[in-house]
Parts: sequence; C-alpha cells; structure tokens
Amino acid sequence: MPIGGVFLVTGLPASGKTTLARALARALKVPLLSKDAIKEPLLDALGAGDRAASRALSDASFAVLFALADECLGVTRTVVLEGNFRPGEHEPLLQGLLARHGPATCTQVLCRVPEPLRQQRLRARAVDGARHPGHQDAGWVAQADLSGDAFLAIAGPQIVLCTDR
Repeated sequence: MPIGGVFLVTGLPASGKTTLARALARALKVPLLSKDAIKEPLLDALGAGDRAASRALSDASFAVLFALADECLGVTRTVVLEGNFRPGEHEPLLQGLLARHGPATCTQVLCRVPEPLRQQRLRARAVDGARHPGHQDAGWVAQADLSGDAFLAIAGPQIVLCTDR
C-alpha cells in the first residue's frame, strides 16, 4: 500500500467500516478521522430531532472531518478517513484535499456485507445500550437505500472488502 495520502474507508451503515478503519490506522500508525467520532459529540450538544437535523449534523461532521484531514496531512502525510461517504457529493472536498497535499493518493476501501447480515447488525445496534442513540439504527433497518454502496469518483486504488467474518 502506498504511504502518503488518504485511505478512505466507506460503505453502508453496519458494513464494518469502523472496525476496519481502526485496524488499518493502528497498522499504519497514522491518525484515524471518523465521521461518527465528530457527529456523536454534536448530537450530544445539539440533538437531532428528526432525519433532516441528523443529516445536517452529518454534513457538518464531514466538513469538520475534511478540515481535520487537511491539518493531519500537513503533518503526517497519511490519514485514514472513515464514514459513509456519499458518491456524487463528497468528491469536490476530497479532490481539494488531495490537490493541496499533492501528489497525494487516495486508496478507497468499500466495505460490503451480505444484506441479511447487515440488517441483522443494524437490528442488534438498535438495541445496544452502548451505541449512541443519535445514529437512529432502527430507521436504517426499515430503509433499503443502497445508494451509498459505491466508490467515490476519485482516481486511485479501489478495494472491495467483504466484512462478513
């Protein structure tokens, strides 16, 4: 794997992104920036009464994540970013980040899991007292939107990883 640049771990909710990203950051000994690590304190401070408010906090969290990644790359040259990045939406922020720290590469890892197992994980999360309630995991169970199950349109290595184990 290239050292220097961004390792972007993405995929649908409950696809194994966070577990993989933590292991990757530890193995590479580089910073990990996770969208949920930013969003959860915002949920605590501001709340999110409905899906639109939760989406607004997600958007703010991604903006903070990219700003922090910019700072990290200026120091460490390598960073792991984790979140449910949205194809067609997050490319401009990532392209700007890579351009400012060029020549920086972006290696994307798309986590996937068979849908029945993903739904099982979401149901387990919905009743897990340790899981932040702001994630609204029960709502994801009922939702079959798979639009985030794709790579961002960014040049660089792309890896699909099945996280069913």
